[in-house]
Amino acid sequence: MLWEKLGRVYVASGEQPWAQTHAYIPTPLALGDRIRVFVAFLDERKVGRLGYVDVAAADPTRVIGVSENPVLDVGQPGTFDDNGVTPLSVFRRDGRIWLYYAGWQLGVQIRYYLFVGLAFSDDDGRSFQRYARVPVLDRSDAEPTLRTGCFVQSSADGFRMWYMAGDTWVQSDGRQMPSYGMRHIESADGMHWPESGQPSMEPQPPDEFGFGRPYVLQDERGYRIWYGIRLREKGYRLGYAESPDGLSWNRLDDQVGIDVSETGWDSEMVGYPWVHRNDTGTYLFYNGNNYGASGFGVARLLP
Repeated sequence: MLWEKLGRVYVASGEQPWAQTHAYIPTPLALGDRIRVFVAFLDERKVGRLGYVDVAAADPTRVIGVSENPVLDVGQPGTFDDNGVTPLSVFRRDGRIWLYYAGWQLGVQIRYYLFVGLAFSDDDGRSFQRYARVPVLDRSDAEPTLRTGCFVQSSADGFRMWYMAGDTWVQSDGRQMPSYGMRHIESADGMHWPESGQPSMEPQPPDEFGFGRPYVLQDERGYRIWYGIRLREKGYRLGYAESPDGLSWNRLDDQVGIDVSETGWDSEMVGYPWVHRNDTGTYLFYNGNNYGASGFGVARLLP
């Protein structure tokens, strides 16, 4: 597997008060002749709101539209998402768009809490309505502070979720950072989920301390997963693994086929991957330096 980098696609540069910087956790959805890439933009206080960047399906480097207003704003004061929302997983089901997102709430003894919310759109993602003011993946005794970074697979048989959970914090790059592993859970309706998941992948010490939002693909080879690896000294790098059942993974990180560039917007980090297939090829959307502060780009899978 080898990816050809096509370049940076978009980064916010103060066009809107709510979108001063960033364009992070790219989460694409096919929309006819375009791909609607949902991202989080940050305001001057570093609070994220969900918007989108439309790119041409035939040429994902060509921007053809950007949301002028948030399609999902922060929650009411005191709710789990009152200090930011970021996209995680999106798909169509039953004639509407389902969006799972991370809600940010500031802490005192720890920096923040992260839990997963659900919202729906009936207008192709131009606006979303919350399923509830509380998370669908809420705190539990087993996972009390962080249940986030999810990818959800929808099928006729129900829903499967791969997500990140943990309750310890470490020092990285001079800051307090959460440490967490990957979990797996299932749901009949996509709205009600178990209180804890089955461990699926754990970071390898001493340098690894977590994973970023994954993308899971099921095909003739079984299950394949792309994910960000959080490293104490290097920030994010991308990883890749395979599995016969989506539960036990064989890590093949040396086969991921993409790394940081020598210079430029993704020379320090690559993270938050999402694989998108259409008639023109297989594409990898990802973030670059400083956790998406430099925007997102796209690469194409070489034959």
